[in-house]
Amino acid sequence: MGRVMRPWIQSWPSEERVGTPIDSTDTPSWQARRSIPALAVGAAICLAASMITVPRTVLATASNVQQRNMTTMPYPLMDSSMLMSYPGPTSKMTNILYGLNTLMLTGFLGMVAVMVYAPKQFSIVMNRLAPQLPSERIVEVEKAVERIKPVNCTCQDRGKAITADQEEASQGYIGNKHPPSSMEECIKLHEEKRAHELNDSELVEMTLRGIIPFHALEKTLADTTRAVRIRRAVVSRTPGVHRESTLEGSLLPFEDYDFGRVFGSCAENVIGYMPIPVGVAGPIIIDGVSVFLPMSTTEGALIASTSRGAKALNGGGGVTTVVTGNGMTRAPVVSFQDVRRAGAAKDFIDSPEGQQVVKKAFDSTSRFGRLQRVTTKLAGSSLYLRFKATTGDAMGMNMISKGVQEALTVLSRDCGFNDMNIVSLSGNFCTDKKPAPINWIDGRGKGIVAEATVPKEIVEGTLKCTVDALCKLNISKNLVGSALAGSVGGNNAHAANMVAAIFLATGQDPAQVIGSANCMTLMEP
Repeated sequence: MGRVMRPWIQSWPSEERVGTPIDSTDTPSWQARRSIPALAVGAAICLAASMITVPRTVLATASNVQQRNMTTMPYPLMDSSMLMSYPGPTSKMTNILYGLNTLMLTGFLGMVAVMVYAPKQFSIVMNRLAPQLPSERIVEVEKAVERIKPVNCTCQDRGKAITADQEEASQGYIGNKHPPSSMEECIKLHEEKRAHELNDSELVEMTLRGIIPFHALEKTLADTTRAVRIRRAVVSRTPGVHRESTLEGSLLPFEDYDFGRVFGSCAENVIGYMPIPVGVAGPIIIDGVSVFLPMSTTEGALIASTSRGAKALNGGGGVTTVVTGNGMTRAPVVSFQDVRRAGAAKDFIDSPEGQQVVKKAFDSTSRFGRLQRVTTKLAGSSLYLRFKATTGDAMGMNMISKGVQEALTVLSRDCGFNDMNIVSLSGNFCTDKKPAPINWIDGRGKGIVAEATVPKEIVEGTLKCTVDALCKLNISKNLVGSALAGSVGGNNAHAANMVAAIFLATGQDPAQVIGSANCMTLMEP
């Protein structure tokens, strides 16, 4: 574990420090020079102590000598009035002052000797003892001691430190060109669409100042990996933001990843990626086809438990499935001036003519989206319309939202409801990513019933229990226990565990686990 500290050390104007590791390879001259402030403090303390103790000791000694040798000395050491005005200590106190003064001077001389003959060790000790200022930036490195150099930027507010590895990496972008000499030149390069020629330090400074938008680093630099590196540095240096440690020193990886596939597609303000283990459970036989189940999780034993269940199901010939429903939903909310107009719109949409008009408008927006029906609910002067449609192989939220927008436009423009106000394209009557009885009863997405027969010997050999005990457990836990808890669609052991792991492994939206894990487990002996 290495520590790099002291802002005044980081900003020392010496080329000797650049690119030098802060460990046993540091030069003695640098270690000695960085110890000068601490040495000066020690010298001042010793000098102050000497100014207090030495005069008192000398005066006391003179007083004792004059009292003992007044008759033998050719002249007095000091004026008698001075001796009278000085309350000389006893002989014992004199010895104590002598000792203190000698100890302080000896310590000071020893500190000088250590600095000269062992500057490296002296610097290490002083760094450990020196107090840490609140403004100091301490970089913790767990595996290797990180190299630090002053920011290679002549813009204002010097003193911020970046790693030498990062600085060296940024040099590849500026070639042999000299860095701009002022913030004005940095801004000029940015305005000329040449920000990629700046080094990392300058880019960090300009982003902190708001000159380069935080979210637009990828577009500005045309290098997604470098943009992520700069953003991590900006997050680590943003003032006034609480953080336990800097993002740059974290273990969150960002290298060796194609962020070009992420930018403008599935994530913003990217600072890295989170690697999650992916395993496979099974194989399991589903409708006569043996397949593995990809699962991404950090929960130990989940994949092993799923594999054991698949083995038990395969023992009876596998699983048979039936699709009972297929339709994604989106429910906008619209408002009118009064209940009468809202009721008139509801009556029209519920009529066969209205359903046909809405379906034609909806289906015109996609080759795959096909409207099944529209269900309406009236709440005061607000009207909720629950569109349900098939979306091919896609989940189809964007597809269905586009169709809903077109259907509302046709209702307002061609059906006499131009006083209709669209409050929201989603009024939560869908309902999306929230537990709701309407999804449990009417369905949202695909509804499936799966069946399997597990022989008695498989239950006892693989699941280590009896058939009767397993059936009783299912009633007590999954049915009665869930009913007592008021669970909606939660009449199962832990279906969400496996659904979430499969969603993560296959790149699906984890938030949809709320609805997709709704299921009821039934058992018969």
